[in-house]
Amino acid sequence: MYRKFFKRAIDIIISFFALLVLWPLFIVIAVLIKLEDKGPVFYMQRRTGKDGKVFEMYKFRSMNVVPRGEEMTIPHDKRVTKIGKFLRKTSIDELPQFINVLVGDMSFIGPRPWITDYYDNFTLEQKKRCEVKPGIIGLAQAKGRNGLTIFEKINYDIQYVNNISFNMDMKILFESVKIVFKREHAEIIQEDITTELNELKMQFNN
Repeated sequence: MYRKFFKRAIDIIISFFALLVLWPLFIVIAVLIKLEDKGPVFYMQRRTGKDGKVFEMYKFRSMNVVPRGEEMTIPHDKRVTKIGKFLRKTSIDELPQFINVLVGDMSFIGPRPWITDYYDNFTLEQKKRCEVKPGIIGLAQAKGRNGLTIFEKINYDIQYVNNISFNMDMKILFESVKIVFKREHAEIIQEDITTELNELKMQFNN
């Protein structure tokens, strides 16, 4: 009952009131982003959702805008803006995902939505992590965020899918709050993504 009905109802209530309370902060952040760099306030990226469905995930933009095709020619740390470093360190850049939760692409708690390249390299067992809606926070994040290996993250995500309950979601919420305040392993960079994708691809060669 919780998984099929109450979880979505809670998501709607939380995301609606979160956006209602946070909109003044959104305006301040939008102004700061625009003052440093004239590009868009939001960064939207295609992510894999429930059952492999692709959707556009919202984040506050934290990197300078560069011409299409030149993204990889500039070092990652050189592209991150000053306000972007703060947004990433505090995880404030993730707050626009409440929009995704409200419209139904995401849940407040669930496996993190990854770029589509990950899903394309999952085994059938690993694709179980996509049997539920992805979340803003999840069990893997509560257990160590980006300090975990790609396979540890996937295993925690599958463990969550197999044991969803209100009590588990509450435990993840409290653990995630502690992790955010510690500000450890908050950011995953392009080099980390490349490494994780290579590790996923290599599993088919073993």
